[in-house]
Amino acid sequence: MCLLLDTHVLLWAVGMSARLPVTVRQLLESPGNEIYYSAANLWEIAIKSGLGRTDFQVDPERLLEALPAMDFAELPITARHAATVARLPPLHKDPFDRLLVAQSRTEPMILLTNDEGLSQYGDNVRLIG
Repeated sequence: MCLLLDTHVLLWAVGMSARLPVTVRQLLESPGNEIYYSAANLWEIAIKSGLGRTDFQVDPERLLEALPAMDFAELPITARHAATVARLPPLHKDPFDRLLVAQSRTEPMILLTNDEGLSQYGDNVRLIG
């Protein structure tokens, strides 16, 4: 199974946070699953950290260095991903999250998130917790 991580899920996974459910950790550690993070995750962290958001106090460069050791693969943002955003209904306002939904639909893969608002986008979004 191909899994794309929402930004908070990515941060919890890398930080070994107790907020990450055991079932999700098992999914991430299963050798049969391919785990992806998006360039949008790092972009969101860089922007929101710069704005002083306390839930994004992470150095994007250090995070980027840690990801290969976790066997997470990078999913670049493509023009097709950006164009798919235009076809999404306006159910969620955050542009980073909308791009992640578009990427998960385009590839296809399952987006793991803790954001209930994203679950309205359908079967390719899995709410954790």
